[in-house]
Amino acid sequence: MKPLILLLIPLIIIFSNCNKESVATNAGFTTGAGGSLARFAIAGNYMYTVDEKKLTTYDITNPANPVLKKVTDVGFQIETIFPFHDKLFIGSTTVIHIFSIADPSNPQKLSTAISPDVMRRCDPVVAKDTVAFATLRTNGPCGGMNSILAVFDIKDITKPIQKASFLLSEPYGLGYAGNALYVCDKQRGLMIMNITNPYNPILISSLKDGSYIDVIPYQNILVCWVTTGIIVYDITNVFQPVRLSTIN
Repeated sequence: MKPLILLLIPLIIIFSNCNKESVATNAGFTTGAGGSLARFAIAGNYMYTVDEKKLTTYDITNPANPVLKKVTDVGFQIETIFPFHDKLFIGSTTVIHIFSIADPSNPQKLSTAISPDVMRRCDPVVAKDTVAFATLRTNGPCGGMNSILAVFDIKDITKPIQKASFLLSEPYGLGYAGNALYVCDKQRGLMIMNITNPYNPILISSLKDGSYIDVIPYQNILVCWVTTGIIVYDITNVFQPVRLSTIN
């Protein structure tokens, strides 16, 4: 059990502060793990942060002396940032902005993803292969009528197109492991979806061990941020999480 605890310590530290202050990173291009509600991301030797309007780029080659490289105007009501390979997906209450970080010191906007189903919403977003998933929450401060899981085709990153949607209740963060997508819904629990066909997500089951806000899939572990603390699951079988521990 001790190796598991040691493995989770950095994730738990991140998650305990991840309401607008977490680290989001992506295997193969970055150096850690984080949730879809993050407001800053690490990619290689660079850190990217967002506030309500701007994307700020820092060179952290020397972590003790970060260097400001660029401040980029993004839009309004920016909420989240998620890195995927050499891209940044930045969610706002109205759209998803997609930036290239092929030149990591100089992010360049590529496109904007807009859902035709919802006029105003909150946009946690994650990307997988040539598809991006976003939860569009329209209740509460986000306004609107229906909340959905939106699925975008990003094969042409300059022209993202919504190809599918799934009706939700009160969604928040999301994440994936293999062909399983984990969607936090305060009313329906942790929804586990099969995304083998990403444009036809199939609900497999829902966990109701707490009120879920965000998730970090990491190797065979799923760390869940709930309103009362942290729940850790074994996801060796990605469609059948097994509860390991709870941290309140």
